[in-house]
Amino acid sequence: MYSDIADNDPLRDASLYFNRELSQLDFNFRVLAQAQDPQVPLLERLKYLCISCTNLDEFFEIRAGTLQHAQDLGLVPGPDGLSPATVLARIHDRAAELVEAQYDCWNRVLRPELDASGVRVLARGNWNARQTRWLRAYFRDEVMPVLSPLGLDPAHPFPKILNKSLNIVVVLNGRDAFGRKGGLAIVRAPRSLPRIIQLPPKVSGGPHDFVFLSAVLSTFVDELFPGMEVEGAYQFRVTRNSELLVDEEEVDNIALALRDELVGRGYLRAVRLEIAQNCPEPIVRSLLDKFDLPPNAVYRIKGPVNLNRVIQVYGLVDRSELKFPPFQPRALPGSEQIFETVAKGDVLLHHPYDAFTPVLELLRQAAEDPAVLAIKQTLYRSGKNSSIVEALIQAARNGKDVTAVVELRARFDEEANLGFADRLQEAGVQVVYGVVGYKTHAKMMLVVRREGRKLRRYVHLGTGNYHAGTARLYTDIGLITSHPEIGNDVHLIFQQLSGLAPSMTLKRLMQSPFTLHAGVLQRIERETDNARAGRTGRIIARMNALNEPRVIRALYLASQAGVQIDLIVRGACTLRPGVAGISDNIRVRSIVGRFLEHSRVYWFANDGAPELFCASADWLERNLLRRVETCFPVLDPELAARVFDEALGNYLDDNLNAWSLGEDGGYTRVPRAEGATPHSAQACLLAKLCG
Repeated sequence: MYSDIADNDPLRDASLYFNRELSQLDFNFRVLAQAQDPQVPLLERLKYLCISCTNLDEFFEIRAGTLQHAQDLGLVPGPDGLSPATVLARIHDRAAELVEAQYDCWNRVLRPELDASGVRVLARGNWNARQTRWLRAYFRDEVMPVLSPLGLDPAHPFPKILNKSLNIVVVLNGRDAFGRKGGLAIVRAPRSLPRIIQLPPKVSGGPHDFVFLSAVLSTFVDELFPGMEVEGAYQFRVTRNSELLVDEEEVDNIALALRDELVGRGYLRAVRLEIAQNCPEPIVRSLLDKFDLPPNAVYRIKGPVNLNRVIQVYGLVDRSELKFPPFQPRALPGSEQIFETVAKGDVLLHHPYDAFTPVLELLRQAAEDPAVLAIKQTLYRSGKNSSIVEALIQAARNGKDVTAVVELRARFDEEANLGFADRLQEAGVQVVYGVVGYKTHAKMMLVVRREGRKLRRYVHLGTGNYHAGTARLYTDIGLITSHPEIGNDVHLIFQQLSGLAPSMTLKRLMQSPFTLHAGVLQRIERETDNARAGRTGRIIARMNALNEPRVIRALYLASQAGVQIDLIVRGACTLRPGVAGISDNIRVRSIVGRFLEHSRVYWFANDGAPELFCASADWLERNLLRRVETCFPVLDPELAARVFDEALGNYLDDNLNAWSLGEDGGYTRVPRAEGATPHSAQACLLAKLCG
């Protein structure tokens, strides 16, 4: 779609667009800032540090891996004008800054503060004699029996190293029992071993003392090579491209093809090498050569290479004063008779403040209700032991006609989705895998119920997944309705997904890849026309990411016409705000707080007759053009006002957790005006809805 913009269009200037990958990478600095904030409870700060590390892992696995592929194919630059090679070089530079900041936060801030609070993650040099004896025994009894050290020689070539696995490269001197001269050996830590070891209180003297497995391996690795001298032991970890490339049009069965791809996922092309800071340069060069990596792909680590594994400490330490206060999501009155409740009026759910229970109850009651004839459901991420999946299975066993549209290519959930798809099919559920070439990312459930002589459709639509766990961690909007036109629209979309239906006209919903992109552009252009005519033009939109160039161009034109635009974008944003004469009426902010911001809400002033939509789609090229997505209106004026107040206005008032995107691409905390009351959008909703 970017190619549709004329080459001489001034709004095509590359300087008006940030790079998506670099913008996404910078999001992790905002996450890390939460770990550095003394106002956040200590163990929550530890969690934020680990989240920033895990995010960086995934960034290299997916974004950097995809860029490598683009570089190999010689793909042309995007709107920002940067080639894949240039972006990769900048990623490595910026990632090095992030890694430095992460380990500085761990070594200089969090670890000492945890220690002072009685939660100790003990470094090798700080073990006392009693702790050392216990850890040596632990190594001999629990670790050593499952290790298979490999000395490198012509008969033992360099082993295959699994993605993100913990490994130790050992430098040996002397000769072994076969007379082989020492050199290098590799010790791979099996996934079965815990990465964090908790010491018994009677041994350590404290209830919350921990040690990294990497420290234990490095300390006692000499016991694996009796009679030889260990001159050095250095931990390392390699990150590999994890993007599965299945040519759906070239396979007969996507499920079988995906299973085959998953087998080798852990050994795809390397993209990053993390290694101990004190590892000698010749060994580093050797490993880079083994993994076919350039010099700037190595990261010297001042601590454990798998720092994100310290997240286990959060769950092992029961110290409420070091964590966020617990909260109880608000229960919906009438959930026990969900059909009667929804028949009286639409139900709006704002998670995690509102309980996910009504969604589960809608499905559970549908599975048991003799009047329910059919259930249709999309499943993108559902989690292990999903009550949603169990209810669908029960519905099929109760004789309902049940259809599940399972997206097998939900990144990192492919294996889980394959598993529950098999279970659903075994129970008699009709399972379909969406549409070839388009991920099914829409979140919708349809229940068909006989009421008297008529059939009535009950629908749930949401911005988030059918995952009870993330419903307590992510902010999302859900709508349960029996509105006839919305119900018919959802019915038509399910027909399209499970059959070979032609393009259809929907009355209330917008849908990717058919009408959502055009619908968003049309509404932006309407605000632009209103502003040019002297009427008020106003847009407020909230999403996870923004990079679609035609949408950005339309927003630039709207800004030039005088439309006031506020964008609440959690992660990557390639629009450059604040450019004089182009985007000086556009403001972009990002909120990072206790919950992951996940709602997508679009609001257009429409000359006094505002329209408000919630959607499963971000304003990204992939969501608007290459996925199946739904965007639904909130038609009830009271509910629409509630969404506006809670999910938009409330967030524009945030002066505690808000970051502002500058014209230079940097984010700064939104300053609190002198005398202004501190306001956290999430804390406000917790107090208002869960208090």
